[in-house]
Amino acid sequence: MAEAENDQQLPAALRRERMLAVIDERGFARVGELGETFGVSDVTVRADLDELDRLKAIRRVHGGAVIRSRHLQAEPTFEQAIGASAAEKRTIGSLAASLVQPGQSVLLDVGSTALAVAEALVAREDLSDVVVITNGLSIALALEPGVVLGRLTVIVTGGTLRPQQHSLVEPLASPLLRGLHADLAFIGCNGVDGALGVTNVNLPEAQVKRLMLESASRAVIIADRSKLGQVHLGTVGALGEFDALVTGAVGGPAPGSAGGSAPDALAGPAPGASGGGAPDALAEAFEQAGLLVITDLATAARF
Repeated sequence: MAEAENDQQLPAALRRERMLAVIDERGFARVGELGETFGVSDVTVRADLDELDRLKAIRRVHGGAVIRSRHLQAEPTFEQAIGASAAEKRTIGSLAASLVQPGQSVLLDVGSTALAVAEALVAREDLSDVVVITNGLSIALALEPGVVLGRLTVIVTGGTLRPQQHSLVEPLASPLLRGLHADLAFIGCNGVDGALGVTNVNLPEAQVKRLMLESASRAVIIADRSKLGQVHLGTVGALGEFDALVTGAVGGPAPGSAGGSAPDALAGPAPGASGGGAPDALAEAFEQAGLLVITDLATAARF
């Protein structure tokens, strides 16, 4: 009963994520079973299932729900993600950091690409009086040298720890974000799609990313090329809600590889791409959304 009472206090996004994991494991789950497992009413379970069905994660059937595709994609740990597309992420980090001006306030998301942005911000000797707000413990620690040097002020949102990403989510992550307005937000993700926008594999983190998007004057997607064209469960926002996408150049290392060098990834824009570097299938959607695609210093200067 104690476990059920704790589950009853979970925010909806986190409860739905755990509910989805139960359905994925079993293949089918009844409303009553889910209510007992999570200590919530059948009405709440049905509402959660309706939302998961809307997201096309499950299919509602009489008395319960079935998983649409067995075995959810496993979320890589923070440490595992660091090694993937490492050179491309370093380039993305440098380009994203170049968009920050002295005296600005910045929301910086979690993840290995955000870590590259944090390291690049610390390396910029011309920055001063920059306030960085993050919900990532690893990100905050990476920014600490900039605090010691007196260039950065770092604020951590607070919240509930997710060990996979060392991130802080609901409950308690939103009060600080709802109470501020930043100049820039750098938001990572697992997918950038022309029709379905920016998505994330984890629902609680997607919710915090959405709050960051709403709390900034300008929002920038930071995503390596392996994320382009991908769609995942948690919606962060439509392409039109963002101002720019910082990603790897077409001439850079292939998605998922650790090869290539920073000069390769800073290669010029591909002809016909909106801001350069976007795959042909997505370039038109990016252009229609007014999204500046940044893959080199020239396009970064246009931000």
